[in-house]
Amino acid sequence: MFKPSPLLLLLGLATPLAAQPQPTHAIMQGMEIGDDLSLPAQLDAWLVSEKFDGVRAYWDGTRLLSRSGYPIDIPASMTRDWPDTHLEGELWIGYGQFEALSALVRTHDAPVKDWQRVRFMLFDLPRWPGTFAERQAQLSTLATAANLDVIPQHKGLDHAGLDALFAAVTARGGEGLMLHRGTALYQLQRSTDLRKLKPFQDAEAVVIAHTPGKGKYTGLMGSLLVEQANGTRFRIGSGFSDAERAQPPAIGSIITFRYNGLSRHGVPRFARFLRIRPD
Repeated sequence: MFKPSPLLLLLGLATPLAAQPQPTHAIMQGMEIGDDLSLPAQLDAWLVSEKFDGVRAYWDGTRLLSRSGYPIDIPASMTRDWPDTHLEGELWIGYGQFEALSALVRTHDAPVKDWQRVRFMLFDLPRWPGTFAERQAQLSTLATAANLDVIPQHKGLDHAGLDALFAAVTARGGEGLMLHRGTALYQLQRSTDLRKLKPFQDAEAVVIAHTPGKGKYTGLMGSLLVEQANGTRFRIGSGFSDAERAQPPAIGSIITFRYNGLSRHGVPRFARFLRIRPD
């Protein structure tokens, strides 16, 4: 049985099963380019778009849903002219405004004026047959008629062009890039035909404590409690091999970790272990 994740419940994007219908759709999910997935060697078969830091949303022709299939309480006056076909995109206010948007999405019966600054940035037609490139052509036609935004797709980039676009997007506060294989059909699963290219930063912290693992990590280290030089404390639970979980970095040692930006409280987002500082 499907259960909404604790994160969605915490954000208010899902409510317990007793209060909500089961999700009625599945979505295609991308994979992040990194240690286990590389950039395509040839980019001419790929379309590249900006990855917006918003709330992913799905229009099923009558309702706007979260990525897990739970209704988003957007005013009906805003969706009156939307087409009766399935659309997928990102709700977005602006750069650095994710938390304000998340708060709005969690609010029921918010006034129309609060929603008027929100844009539905479209990137796919989930139920339309054909390749991603073909779906984009149809999406542009539908969006123009409904006065909706389509996220621009860049074609024919080489690696130098990709680097330049990535630098421009991240410089203005964008989250990164999405690489779409132009010949790919829509898939109801995570797929290497859709790849995320996101920036990361390295930083260091001192190991304060070990947290025991659970489930498959029972008997091993589950996460590290670490502290940065500025006093910020947080846990790191990913990026470790089984051998590193069996013999974790010693308390008092300094580790290097990777992360993707900071929360509004200054805590590194998506922190993952990289290595023990050699000195």
